Amino acid sequence: MENRIKGIRKEKGISQEQLAVACSVSRQTINAIENNKYDPTLQLAFKLAEVLNMTVDGLFTRN
Repeated sequence: MENRIKGIRKEKGISQEQLAVACSVSRQTINAIENNKYDPTLQLAFKLAEVLNMTVDGLFTRN
């Protein structure tokens, strides 16, 4: 599974740290997710989508 989080986050002018705080995770977790080294839990995926004002389907795609 790949994601578009990094691009969307940058388009919205949000830093990894800001996104991490909003989602109650570490900046390292956001970095790992953006680099496809960690698949977030379903709960975190929904929180990321909420914070970025997207749908989960809009953030993640199958490779």
